[in-house]
Amino acid sequence: MAVRDVVRAGGSGLRSRPLRVFLSALGIAIGIAAMVAVVGISSSSGENLDRRLSALGTNLLTVTPGQSFSGDRAQLPAESVAMIGNLPAVESVSALGKTDAKVYRNDHVPVQQTGGLTVSAARADLPGTVGADITDGRWLNAANGRYPAVVLGARAAAQLGVHRAGPEVQVWLGEQWFTVVGLLAPNELVPDLDSSALVGWTVAERELGFAGRPTTLYTRAEESSVPEVQAVLGATANPENPSEAEVSRPSDVLAAKEATDDTLSALLLGLGGVALLVGGVGVANTMVISVLERRSEIGLRRSLGATRGQIRTQFLAEALLLSALGGVGGVLLGIGVTGGYALSQNWPSVVPVWAMAGGIGATVAVGGLAGFYPALRAARLPPTEALATS
Repeated sequence: MAVRDVVRAGGSGLRSRPLRVFLSALGIAIGIAAMVAVVGISSSSGENLDRRLSALGTNLLTVTPGQSFSGDRAQLPAESVAMIGNLPAVESVSALGKTDAKVYRNDHVPVQQTGGLTVSAARADLPGTVGADITDGRWLNAANGRYPAVVLGARAAAQLGVHRAGPEVQVWLGEQWFTVVGLLAPNELVPDLDSSALVGWTVAERELGFAGRPTTLYTRAEESSVPEVQAVLGATANPENPSEAEVSRPSDVLAAKEATDDTLSALLLGLGGVALLVGGVGVANTMVISVLERRSEIGLRRSLGATRGQIRTQFLAEALLLSALGGVGGVLLGIGVTGGYALSQNWPSVVPVWAMAGGIGATVAVGGLAGFYPALRAARLPPTEALATS
């Protein structure tokens, strides 16, 4: 039989039982849609992460004090900022220094109700280094950094009930009033800023008992030199005790989160495979019933000269067409689910070509396996026996 005749014969068999064909194809489509949607959503999430990292920058490195040999909390030298700034591949460096002060909305709040907020001394060049954005007001500078002025992180501002900056907006900090001069936007690379109240380095030393030692150093390195800078950053920040300086890359945290999401995607992909297997069983069931219902047709065709190979090819073609129909429908459904979910999350919608091609290929393979036995059974049916049961 020519390919065109095979397709026509297989299509006519499917058209004679539209409801059964639809339900069987739906089983296949659900499995393929699940698999394509999982891959598509995972790819869309990865593309969104890549765009976020590209915007935030993957060249930010941090240095924090580790533990000393005695087990106590180590300290970074006050000169560490200047020493790191002398590295040739460093673009910028800034620092934070945590204080023991606490911040409250007013002086009537019980001292134990800190809300987990921290007060840190900040350098004037911090926003440019960590990529912090001001949503209202302004950042600390050489002028206001010497006076009781504070910039609140996003979570700190929300928790304190501060929604704008201005001369009349004040918080109780370190047993005195500080004027809120600015509010920060949430920062994904440095989430600690979100729950911080940031004051000038000078006023922190004068009013809050700050010793002037940084507790976190932020370094922007040239993209091509990040590994080299990361390797020497600890020794540069603390030359006397390099093992007491811990160096990290904040973008690695986001990448680790994405790896966790990939593990969940693999689980969902397995569930999609189970659904596809169930759909294949439905195809096999449909084809077996089709053989039983069409015994007289098979006997008549055999009597008119059709060979076993032609009968086998016809029923196998029906199974493949049925699976391909479910596969195409499943791919389209999976693309729709991916697009809808990505749109709801403000992600770019990405469905890899290999996922679409693999989905259709998987359905054809499942259809071939599911239809092989019914096709073989139809081909082996003796004409006399088939006609006798009509």
